[in-house]
Amino acid sequence: MCAAALPCSDATIVGAAEGQAPIAAASADFPIAADARLAGDAKQTRFVLDLDKTIQFRAFTLADPYRVVVDIPQVSFQLAAGTGSAGRGLIKAFRYGLVMPGGSRIVFDLTGPAKIASASVLDAANGQPPRLVIELEEVDRTSFVQSLAHENRPELKPAIADAPAAVVPVVASEPPKPAVSADLRPVVVIDPGHGGIDNGTQAGGEAEKNLVLGFGLALRDRIEKSGKYRVVMTRADDTFIPLNDRVKIAHNQSAALFVSIHADALPRREGDAQGATIYTLSDKASDAEAERLAEAENKADAIGGVNLTEEPTEVADILIDLAQRETRTFSNRFARLLMGEMKNTVRMHKHPLKSAGFRVLKAPDVPSVLIELGYVSNKGDLEHLVSENWRSRTVGSMAQAIDAFLAKRLATAGPPN
Repeated sequence: MCAAALPCSDATIVGAAEGQAPIAAASADFPIAADARLAGDAKQTRFVLDLDKTIQFRAFTLADPYRVVVDIPQVSFQLAAGTGSAGRGLIKAFRYGLVMPGGSRIVFDLTGPAKIASASVLDAANGQPPRLVIELEEVDRTSFVQSLAHENRPELKPAIADAPAAVVPVVASEPPKPAVSADLRPVVVIDPGHGGIDNGTQAGGEAEKNLVLGFGLALRDRIEKSGKYRVVMTRADDTFIPLNDRVKIAHNQSAALFVSIHADALPRREGDAQGATIYTLSDKASDAEAERLAEAENKADAIGGVNLTEEPTEVADILIDLAQRETRTFSNRFARLLMGEMKNTVRMHKHPLKSAGFRVLKAPDVPSVLIELGYVSNKGDLEHLVSENWRSRTVGSMAQAIDAFLAKRLATAGPPN
């Protein structure tokens, strides 16, 4: 294993115990993480993760906000409910989960700049199981930035491709463009929000990522029954997908429609809103709540430990193009049609149509909407979100709206040449 003290700068790379198979050869018998705990104070803080076998890992720091990211092979997290929600010392909180098939991640939100003083995986000994141990030490801002790997410095773009091949990648690769297919049916992309390490909002023992995934899969099944459309899911399991990759999937599939599904929550101090809301893309938010939500949703990549310093210029450039304006027109048209269908079966927000600068809606050539099914912070909405009957009725109304929108658009466009 690695030495007890490792460099405190850039990325810390650690190999598995001698003789252990590399990550690529790992079987479906994933390592188990059984317990996690914090110790120490605001000067030095230790994180310990109990495992059932030794693993490889990569640990590195990110700025703005201050974070430590630990990439590991896919692990079965069997930690107690609420683990990570309370911090200690230099760590405000931490979260964990799948970021891609074969790869898990732990992300620590820090109270301020800190360095990785040491990092190691300890073999089982003296009645203790194998353990991943990360030691953090307080540093000042200047020292923190200077210690960052070049790809993680705030002023520089990431260079993930430089990571050794044996290390779990930090960011999922770009979704491949689809092969030429004889299937000419319009493509509908369904995007269940959050996933993997990003739980989304949580209330009443329910996580948004699970609620919207179940809803998205049900909507997929309902749409596919008609046979008129091909449905592509941005995620069909509990995996973290960066926001830009969700947009690329819609673009690469030449999608006719992109539907992102979420379930909002309001802090207690902001009241008790209820009902479904439909959002479209706008440079200026329609109201303060829409702006708050867009800001929260746009932080998904930061939550997943992805460096946000590189923004795709083609999206920024195309937003002022005529094609983008036309796309927004179609998005608004679908949003109004969807509201008309949903209001007959679902409780809607008092202001059901809103707009804001959601990054996930920025596919330049794909009509896109983001649907907040309801507020998990509202007791009545949460009861609906976990109800099979409510989901079936809501899925039905959304499927009708999708069919009506695409049928009219296809009729207007005429048959393909």
